[in-house]
Amino acid sequence: MLAATYTNPVYDGYFADPFVLRIGADYYSYGTRIPPLPGRVFEVLHSVDLVHWTSLGGVLERVDLPTAVDYWAPEVAFIDGRYFLYYSTGVEDRFHQIRVAVGDRPEGPFRDAGRILTPDDDPFTIDAHPFRDDDGQWYLYYARDFLDGDRPGTALVVDRMSDPMTLAGEHRTVLRASADWQIFQRQRAMYGGVYDWHTLEGPFVVKRHGRYWCFFSGGCWTDESYGLSYAVADGPLGPFVEPEGGGPNVLRSVPGRAVGPGHASITVAPDGTDHLVYHAWDPGLTARRMCIDTLEWTPDGPRTAGPTWTPQPIPLPTGR
Repeated sequence: MLAATYTNPVYDGYFADPFVLRIGADYYSYGTRIPPLPGRVFEVLHSVDLVHWTSLGGVLERVDLPTAVDYWAPEVAFIDGRYFLYYSTGVEDRFHQIRVAVGDRPEGPFRDAGRILTPDDDPFTIDAHPFRDDDGQWYLYYARDFLDGDRPGTALVVDRMSDPMTLAGEHRTVLRASADWQIFQRQRAMYGGVYDWHTLEGPFVVKRHGRYWCFFSGGCWTDESYGLSYAVADGPLGPFVEPEGGGPNVLRSVPGRAVGPGHASITVAPDGTDHLVYHAWDPGLTARRMCIDTLEWTPDGPRTAGPTWTPQPIPLPTGR
């Protein structure tokens, strides 16, 4: 008999940028692993309760390119009977591009389709998030670099998808940096200049209560500044508006317990509730590990008790 409670993290290994895909009663989680697994990259985990996870190994066959060194932030969409894995690859924190791979099963293997989805003149595009609206139209949210404005840095855009492997080429800005908590690094040398560099990344969109909620992470992923916030719109293309007040307003660091919680996805748990699935560093900064917490929808917006580190009820169906 399974225990009635769980304690974060829910998986012991290094598992950053966790995305959860629900297929019936099964959950598959895809994440960034450092160092990557030998052979295929991106680890895929399986669970039936969001708490107890089993590794199914590597999911993506490596791309045969000299620039395909680092692989980040996988997300998977089920479209027309096949599974499409969106990810970025590049060298360290420069020159990443968003690509797509295709598989016949959620556990893979996935094979790269030989397509770069984002514009050629974008030297850094990461954190692809496919979103299907109620009318069946798919959109791709992702992060790219901006050098103009008062707060240059990485920020969020969206484009309509013509098909699972093609963007319409009409990207719109979703959010730009708006606050000091989103500073990645002051006086950062980038693109031949020096900037107080801001970062918004890891977009994830859900439609709830007739509105579109874009969750995103900001700050520096290596320290306590990093956290999870949101903006809301009346349509998938925006305009998205952040709530008033200081951020991050969904998840923030708890010194000595959980550092840099963020890059979340949202899934419906077996008990029917929305749950955040996110990563957080342990206090010693040895690894980013997968955590889950309940997400509640209130008149004041989405709220969570996380990041939690004490026992929480497992979200099992009523009667179990």
